[in-house]
Amino acid sequence: VLDNHATATVDLADRAARGTVERPELVVWPENASDIDPLRNPDAAEVITRATDAVGVPVLVGAVLREPVDHLSNTSIVWGPTGSAAPGPGERYVKRHPAPFAEYIPFRSFFRVFSDKVDLVRRDFVPGERVGVLSVGPARVGDVICFEVVHDGLVRDTVRAGADLLAVQTNNATFGYTDESVQQLAASRLRAVETGRAVVHVSTVGVSALIAPDGALLQRSDHFQQQVLTGRLPLRTATTPAVHLGPIPEYLLAAAGVTLALLGARTRGGRVLARRARLPIPKGGTAT
Repeated sequence: VLDNHATATVDLADRAARGTVERPELVVWPENASDIDPLRNPDAAEVITRATDAVGVPVLVGAVLREPVDHLSNTSIVWGPTGSAAPGPGERYVKRHPAPFAEYIPFRSFFRVFSDKVDLVRRDFVPGERVGVLSVGPARVGDVICFEVVHDGLVRDTVRAGADLLAVQTNNATFGYTDESVQQLAASRLRAVETGRAVVHVSTVGVSALIAPDGALLQRSDHFQQQVLTGRLPLRTATTPAVHLGPIPEYLLAAAGVTLALLGARTRGGRVLARRARLPIPKGGTAT
């Protein structure tokens, strides 16, 4: 997996040197692009360094780190080329919301009573604590990993912390040719509109895309085809009403819905009692 991404990046550098594509200012690899921990495996680190040196700009590398002890971290690392102001591994973001029953097993001992399949997840991923805003080349990248894109607060936090570009790094390999990849891409397009930010949506197996702030697809890859997407994306700093207000409209709509439901139930109850009050009382009978 790592070699595939490094090779594609070196090829991009060659094409940029020949002038067939514009030289990039930053490169984004997907989640788990380095399936080997590059901070503990010198060979993996060398492969990444060779790719960053070839392209000459920082690369946002998705990597699985063997840390803390007996656990794993789903991490994005800014990797600078040799000779730059920040060479090698630098800033990092650790996924804040690992997926339960996929990246970790909650209440493992309890669920093992029902199935030993929980032990297929041999080591749990731990959640990060820091908002994912990373300096990558000219951009302040708001980074979210995989299904974090569907969590409102995790995306909104990055914009509030100063992100002018969003990156959604994902690994859809497990889902094959199903619609999961396309659904996740749709979520990234929604986030672009919601935040007013361009989005780099990048997957190990597709579907990947460059998305404009209005949600339009500027470029898009297919499933299971190696493709390198290049393009110019705007860096935005303005705050949209959705980012500014956060969940307040949702709370107001929910409260209005509950209020209307309660009023409707109360009105129906009053009408039933009124109808009962008008019922005639038969002669010789009783009424309660």
